[in-house]
Amino acid sequence: MVQRRGGFRARTRHTLAKHPRDRGKITVTKYLQAFKDGEKVIIIQEPAVHKAMPHPRYKARIGVITGKQGRVYKVQVQDGGVTKTFLSAPVHLRKA
Repeated sequence: MVQRRGGFRARTRHTLAKHPRDRGKITVTKYLQAFKDGEKVIIIQEPAVHKAMPHPRYKARIGVITGKQGRVYKVQVQDGGVTKTFLSAPVHLRKA
């Protein structure tokens, strides 16, 4: 059998690219954001940080914080009528 090509960031050259004005260092406040349970967040991946990045399928979706696991947050998202939960670092989330 032939192995399937591509991984997590396959075919995301443009979707995970930064605007030239947004390039550079990421602020510390983005890393240290705090969210409460039940709070709504917008999932926007930070391309410079690969750790705990949500799948590009969930880009610009609104999710709900359901808990914290270490440094990352559990986020619940509706995906085609099914509720899905995944982990995401605070640098990839914004308050809605």
